[in-house]
Amino acid sequence: MIDEQESITAKLCSFARAFHSNYGENKIYDDYLAFDLMGKKQYEEMGQLIQNGFNRKLFDEKKWFNHKYIQESVYNYMLPIPLSRISFACNELSAFAKKHSAGGKKIQYVICGAGMDSFAFRNTNENIHVFEIDHPDTQKYKKERIKELDWMLPRNLTFVPVDFTKDSLKEKLIKSGFDSSVPTFTAILGVSYYLELKVFEETLKIISELTDTESRIIFDFPDETTLSAEAAARVKKLAQITANLGEPMVKGFSLKEISEALERHSLRIGNHESPDDIQRKYFAGRKDSLRAYENVHFIRAEKIG
Repeated sequence: MIDEQESITAKLCSFARAFHSNYGENKIYDDYLAFDLMGKKQYEEMGQLIQNGFNRKLFDEKKWFNHKYIQESVYNYMLPIPLSRISFACNELSAFAKKHSAGGKKIQYVICGAGMDSFAFRNTNENIHVFEIDHPDTQKYKKERIKELDWMLPRNLTFVPVDFTKDSLKEKLIKSGFDSSVPTFTAILGVSYYLELKVFEETLKIISELTDTESRIIFDFPDETTLSAEAAARVKKLAQITANLGEPMVKGFSLKEISEALERHSLRIGNHESPDDIQRKYFAGRKDSLRAYENVHFIRAEKIG
């Protein structure tokens, strides 16, 4: 089992990718290795969690969840954010790699809070060196799953175990072979929802200091409507779900606050996708109930100057 250091919401995001890849029509993003990497036991646990109204005490390893009983919750609450942001990340990384890895040049892809991300095993560009940052216990579980699946570890994959309660991200990255002179693409997804801005900003600061002028950082964030009385009903419900799971959303941020935080560390917004942009790019024209969250934004940040 994954140590409690890995969040339940992270497991639910893994479940969402696996569920959509197995059952989704007109796929937003096909993470076809998500189910294998997550494992049947973890997948079943998350499915039961959703079916049981997110009550963790009701899990029964002798039972199986029924897909038809969770579909409404999955489509309304679980799928929209993970699917759209992984598609956003893929599009941004693809453009970055096309520009910087042409002619065999090396680039680096840093995934903060990688969890059960399967990109390194789906990646066909050998010029992308992947650094997966996560808690040691999470990485231990992932390595065990890889061994059980008899998958070969890609040569261009490096695990960077970081316990943020006692480790320095900067020191751990450098010790792992990270090269500050190489163009780097960093993804910090699903993190800002649970942190005060000053805490999230510290990670932006470290990455900015470690990377060169050609590097880029992408992240998602909840806006200032998230915990307000005017928040959309679905947003309020999601906030309630995460709080009940012991991972309450701390607050939301205005675009101005995000922009100012970036500028404090020699960064600026290079691309901003608003909820309307996300709806148009990833969900328009769908026959199912999938639609963008009303409070979620995507950002690509770049160095100033």
